[in-house]
Amino acid sequence: MIITLPNFNPNIIEFGPFAIRWYSLAYILGIVFTFFILKKFNAKSKIMGDKAMEDWFIWAVLGVILGGRLGYVLFYNFGFYSTHPLEILAVWHGGMSFHGGLIGSITSMFLFAKKYKIDFFKLTDVIAIATPIGLFFGRLANFINMELYGRVTNSNFGVIFPNAGEAPRHPSQLYEAVLEGLLPFIILFLLANFTKSLQKRGLISGLFLIFYASARIFVEQFREPDVNLGFIFDHVTMGQMLSVPIMLFGLILIFRAKITIDAETDQN
Repeated sequence: MIITLPNFNPNIIEFGPFAIRWYSLAYILGIVFTFFILKKFNAKSKIMGDKAMEDWFIWAVLGVILGGRLGYVLFYNFGFYSTHPLEILAVWHGGMSFHGGLIGSITSMFLFAKKYKIDFFKLTDVIAIATPIGLFFGRLANFINMELYGRVTNSNFGVIFPNAGEAPRHPSQLYEAVLEGLLPFIILFLLANFTKSLQKRGLISGLFLIFYASARIFVEQFREPDVNLGFIFDHVTMGQMLSVPIMLFGLILIFRAKITIDAETDQN
């Protein structure tokens, strides 16, 4: 049975010219959830002091938002923003990139760890556990906003998006919510709590990057390419291209974690 979606309101609450959007709520929920996960593991492992814990939130928000926005500008719509530079600041018009947000987050957490003398990989490993839930909320927001929808399909999974014509399309946002968000969170949370994975600094971070990149490359086969970009070449999308170096970096982190553990074992 083909489902036709109603015209969801992208705004949850409106106050005159101001509004709280579903996508904004997804970012807030993701960062808040990450904060509580970090606080939980910090209570056990004492990754950082109280002052750093208090300041983490603002560093995380700036890293995600600035990176996500600049990533979208540079990777997905540079032609437009190069001629309309003031629009870069108009984040309320939409336009964020996870790949850019990831780069921004890694950069801000590196500087944060350096400032507060924190072990960078111990920090990123815990953040990597919670990040998939932020992705989960973000993809649900994409679905409600009826954006980043899938390609036309004849399968039973097809959904009609009122803003995308009468043909049923893959609800690719939901595929991503599960494969980029819910499933990696469950796996990483179990590994962190029931194995010694967190002792292998960088392992959880590497696994998260590989899970995300693999899921993104796979789901992009069902997702409609960005209108202003289309396929970059031979049915390859920008999302797939940007995910390749992420996967390689994840493999490097896993290899590094193994080498580190092997070296420590030899010393003992």
